[in-house]
Amino acid sequence: MRILERISTNNSSFSISRPVTVAFLGDSVTHGCFETFVTHKGDLDNNYDFDAVYHARLKKKLQSIFHAVRLNIINAGVSGGSSVQGYERLERDILSFSPDLTVVCFGLNDANQGETGLSQYTEALELTFAELLKHDSEVIFMTPNMMNTYVSTSVKEKTLINCAEQTAIVQNSGIMDLYMDAAKMVCLKRNITVCDCYSKWKKLYAAGADVTSLLANGINHPSREMHQMFATSLLDTILFN
Repeated sequence: MRILERISTNNSSFSISRPVTVAFLGDSVTHGCFETFVTHKGDLDNNYDFDAVYHARLKKKLQSIFHAVRLNIINAGVSGGSSVQGYERLERDILSFSPDLTVVCFGLNDANQGETGLSQYTEALELTFAELLKHDSEVIFMTPNMMNTYVSTSVKEKTLINCAEQTAIVQNSGIMDLYMDAAKMVCLKRNITVCDCYSKWKKLYAAGADVTSLLANGINHPSREMHQMFATSLLDTILFN
């Protein structure tokens, strides 16, 4: 990937080359959300951990290899965001920073729209990829994690139980698979590199792993340990793709 060349150049010639900028466009997982809770006003809120989120881990991994690289990370994740909303804020949150690489990760919130929302999802991804490429940003589409397959006993509040019931239906009915397959087809069409973390989650599930227990909120936010898997997968994609 070109991004590896940019990192290598900055690492060896940091005094005469501009810093490397990598942007991350996504939803609550990219934002840095982990546990979800109900506030005293009855609203949903999250615990945010910006040191544990996958792009912070990726930065550390890259700088442990390229010790002198000046690497800027743009966190353009927004909790509750969809692919359509991501495209709508692309100029403000991504293009204004002229990133060398943009990692796009959507699907968790989109899939809750069911099959009827699939065309809107793929269209938004196509528009996003086209705009990024037009502005000379290299692109990686990172598929997200699986959602819960059952309602965990760790989910206590009624509002969250209702959410978990809905996301379990989306996951178990094959809707999430449908969205991920469609996204990868868009990437194939646009020649976009895919970091397929969703397939890794599916392999864990097929091997008998309790993937619901790997979710910090028991619904759709990966645990801190699973953010490490995202970071490692992205590192492999950047270094060896």
